[in-house]
Amino acid sequence: MADAIAHIPVVKRYRAYLRLEKSLSENTIEAYMRDLGLLFDFFDNQQLDYLKARLSDFQQFLLELNTLGLQARSQARVVSGIRSFYRFLLYNDELNVDPTELLEQPQLPLYLPEVLSIEELEAIVAAVDLSKPEGHRNLAIIETLYGSGLRVSELVNLKLSNMFSDKHFMKVEGKGSKQRLVPLSEPSERAIQLWLRDRNLLTIQKGNEDFVFLNRRGAKLTREMIFIIVKQLAAMAGVTKTISPHTFRHSFATHLLEGGANLRAIQQMLGHESILTTEIYTHIDVDFLRSEVLDKHPRNHTSS
Repeated sequence: MADAIAHIPVVKRYRAYLRLEKSLSENTIEAYMRDLGLLFDFFDNQQLDYLKARLSDFQQFLLELNTLGLQARSQARVVSGIRSFYRFLLYNDELNVDPTELLEQPQLPLYLPEVLSIEELEAIVAAVDLSKPEGHRNLAIIETLYGSGLRVSELVNLKLSNMFSDKHFMKVEGKGSKQRLVPLSEPSERAIQLWLRDRNLLTIQKGNEDFVFLNRRGAKLTREMIFIIVKQLAAMAGVTKTISPHTFRHSFATHLLEGGANLRAIQQMLGHESILTTEIYTHIDVDFLRSEVLDKHPRNHTSS
């Protein structure tokens, strides 16, 4: 679909806008292009001009996506992409009115990722075999995922030149090439220092000299390898929850919130543009929320 619309001049300009002005990654841009391709394919079948489409046309398009079995979360992503494209047309005077302004997002089911308990985290850490060549590396991976709440893409692209151990911070490049400073926890700092000793014994492949986490051949670890490491350690630790590298990020945020951390500070550390995203990631159960209100609200501490 993306290839089919790539030749359209306005789509070329839109792609450049996403890359240069919005600073989106190539993967995100391709996702936008695929979704836009679905819309243009629909318009072709209906013999509609994209500049003359009305709200009812977009509603019919979403109805067709639903009929095809596209899940609500995927539909919501498509709606977001369509709105972005039409705002671009509006800002560039291709349109006088945005026909997608009143287009409603599909209702999304509440998605609450798994959270690891402290005991489960300790069991995973204990499952790392430090006698193996990759032992200190794997421990550093787990401690960094949980200790700083990194995305897996941020972890594999972490660079030595962005590690400031004397300041106990590291510079992380997140979505859209946006950079942020993230604190280094003491356990992750210790684990990384031990791994760096082992890393120095590797023959590092050209172009990989600055990456923190390498495989035994001296090349940057892949996202897929991080998933495998996490799954294997969880199984060895007897953790039966369905987990991924992202589980450590969610656990990091949830445990910080439960410990009394400021939501805005968590937002900054996670690299979320919207506080609403952080609120979803830092879901806490009703019992904990009630206990926090009972403990912290001043009216619950007045003498009778």
